Amino acid sequence: MKTPCEFWAEEVMPNLRANVARILYSKGLTQAKIAEHLGITQAMVSKYLTGKYRRLNGELGKEVEKVAQEVVGLILYGAKKEDLVRFLNRKFFEMFRSGILCRGYLDYIGSSDESLCREIFTEEPSRTQILEELSLALSELLRDEKFLELIPEVRSNFAYSLPKPKEKNDVAAIPGRITVVKGKAYALPPEFGVSEHMAEVLIGLSEIFPEVRSVLNIRYDKKISGALKKAGFKVGTVEKSERSEEETVKLITVEFKKKGILDAVIDKGGFGIEPCVYIFGKSPIEVVEKVKKLERFL
Repeated sequence: MKTPCEFWAEEVMPNLRANVARILYSKGLTQAKIAEHLGITQAMVSKYLTGKYRRLNGELGKEVEKVAQEVVGLILYGAKKEDLVRFLNRKFFEMFRSGILCRGYLDYIGSSDESLCREIFTEEPSRTQILEELSLALSELLRDEKFLELIPEVRSNFAYSLPKPKEKNDVAAIPGRITVVKGKAYALPPEFGVSEHMAEVLIGLSEIFPEVRSVLNIRYDKKISGALKKAGFKVGTVEKSERSEEETVKLITVEFKKKGILDAVIDKGGFGIEPCVYIFGKSPIEVVEKVKKLERFL
C-alpha cells in the first residue's frame, strides 16, 4: 500500500518542481540557479522545462500551480531553504485537509474511502507556524522600499489568524504596528492577541469566508484608488462618516456578503477615522503579493 507521503513525493513534488522551474525560468533565472534553489541537478531542470514528466490534471493540478507561484514568491523574497521546507510541509497538510490532495491520493491507491484521509490528517496549523509565515511575509514587506509610501498616519498593521478564530488571541499581528524609523519601515516580531481591531475584522469574515485569514491596512488616496482598479482588484467601499470600530467591522463584513471574497476594502474615513485600504488574502504571503501588484500601478 502506498502512503500519502509516497504520493506527495512521487506524484506531487515533481509537478511542483516543474512548475517552479518554469516560472523561475520565465523570470530570467538560469537553469543552474534554478537547480540550486530546488536542490536538483541542472539536467533535471532541463527535463522539467521540456515537459518530460507526468503531469497532474484537474483540480489538484491547478492547486499545485498555485502553490508553485507561492514557492516562487518565497524564493524571490530570499527565503531560506528551511523556510521553504516549513512552507511545503504546511501545504502538504492543508491540501489534504481541504480534500484536494486526498482525492488525488485515493485515485492513486485505487480507493474511494474518503474517511481514510480524514482519519490521517486532522491537525490544524500551530501558532508557531502562523507566526513563522507572518514573520516571513513581514520581512519581505519591510525590505520593500515602495511600501514606505503606503504606510498611513495611523501606521499599518498586518494580521494572520488561526483557522476559525474565535477571539483576539487567535489572531497574530504586529505589536505597536508597522512604523517608520529613520526613513525605513520597522516592526517588532508578530505576536498573538496584540490587535483588537484586525482580530475583529478577521473573526467577522471567518463566519462567511473562513479562507480569508490575513489582512493589512495601507494608506488611501485617489492614486491608490486608481491603482486598485488598474490592478484588477475586486474592491468594496465603506463610506459611513460617523461610526465606531465595531461598526467598521460590520460594514466590511457587509461588503464581503454583498460582493463575495474581496481583494481590498476602501475605508473612506470619517469623524476621527483616517481613510485607509484593507488588503485581504488567504495568507500573509498572498497579501504581500497583492501589495506588490498594487505598487506596480502607482
